[in-house]
Amino acid sequence: MTMMFRLLPARRHARSMPLALLLVAAAPWRVAAQAVEAPAAPPPVAWHAQATWAWQAKPAFAAPYTGPNSLVPGREKSYSFTTTGDLGVRLWQGAEAHFNPEAAQGVPLSRLTGAGGLSNGELARTSGANLSVYRARMFVQQRWATGGDAETIPADFNELGGASRTSRWTVRAGAFSLLDYFDNNPYAKDPREQFFNWSFLTHGAWDYAADARGYSVGAMIEYRTSTWAVRAARMELPRESNGLALDSHWRQHYGDQLEVESDLPVSVPAGPLRARLLVYRNRAVMGRFDDALALGGTPDVAWVRRAQSKTGWGVTLEAPLGEEAGLFLRASRNNGQSETYAFTEIDQQLSLGGQFTGATWGRSKDRWGVAWAANGLSRPHRSYLAAGGQGFFLGDGRLNYGPEQVLEAYYRWTLPDVVTSAGTLRSAFSLGAQHLVHPGYNRDRGPVQVYSLRWHSEF
Repeated sequence: MTMMFRLLPARRHARSMPLALLLVAAAPWRVAAQAVEAPAAPPPVAWHAQATWAWQAKPAFAAPYTGPNSLVPGREKSYSFTTTGDLGVRLWQGAEAHFNPEAAQGVPLSRLTGAGGLSNGELARTSGANLSVYRARMFVQQRWATGGDAETIPADFNELGGASRTSRWTVRAGAFSLLDYFDNNPYAKDPREQFFNWSFLTHGAWDYAADARGYSVGAMIEYRTSTWAVRAARMELPRESNGLALDSHWRQHYGDQLEVESDLPVSVPAGPLRARLLVYRNRAVMGRFDDALALGGTPDVAWVRRAQSKTGWGVTLEAPLGEEAGLFLRASRNNGQSETYAFTEIDQQLSLGGQFTGATWGRSKDRWGVAWAANGLSRPHRSYLAAGGQGFFLGDGRLNYGPEQVLEAYYRWTLPDVVTSAGTLRSAFSLGAQHLVHPGYNRDRGPVQVYSLRWHSEF
């Protein structure tokens, strides 16, 4: 999900759609006494946009039994389409506001159930065959430089860019995704250009605060220098598990997270190793697995929901190998006592992999990646599913437990830029393959193969 992350009447296939793209830029200029033009100031208004289409196919696989929330053992096809705009406006010195309209549609494999590591991070729990238009992000941010060397922040989606300092405070408030700013792993984060599987969007055990599309409302504060950074946020959780409506009672029900990152005193030829530590605490009305099992019969967490907390942590290590190339390792775990509330059904995870370039064969702008993840469940979660309980994504009716493993590889061909009067259009085409062992943590089912195609364009 998304987004990235996590992103939705009836058509069997996604059709190509026109995407209106407009770049508005106004930059004051001045001619000096020597008639030399001064450097252009950053634009006060800017427009960015993206469109991503993905298609997936799953051949049939072996399964002696199938439950309500299982991956369907027969052959399936799936698609997703998203398009997002970003209107950014500079308000005053260091301040800017952003608004993201978004449209999405898609048909997931097996109704988006049957695995902790779901196969397409562009598909959300609200996905459907009809195009849905909604507000994705709408926030303001303010920066204050405090020192350090001069630095130019490049313009990008949800960032107008401009001159700043390497040491600075940033405050953001409004609607955005925690994945925009936390666990910002450059090698495994974006399902529009990198790995498809949810296992590689972020820490699998981070049940991060978000609605069913991957966005939330709240505030965050960040302080960064050239070598380390710390950030914290409080965001709204959905009113009910994996729901679309958010709970505005942020003093009683909330998702808190704190992340610290730093360069390490160990370097590789391309630069120092980088580490991040994230801790989080969610407070919501959730059902505990042990409470549901204590009632007897087929358990259901919906019968035992009450206010309680879920806590967890995640660690990321990154080793740069060159420009946009490097290795990563992630490890994460939550307390595993209560139902998944906002992300996916993973209580513990270890993942590793890397992103590389095609420079060796003369395609330096191409990117390819390979990664592996081992996803696990807590003992109460396993017992709940083994007794026939249903989670939001999991439920084979019984369970012969085994860690779910995901192996994924992709290759992204970068196409030539198209320069227009409105801006530069960048596009890429990707192929991907996934191999899932013990899907849904069940040794009796699988393995499963998923093959992917993707087109991504952006201004």
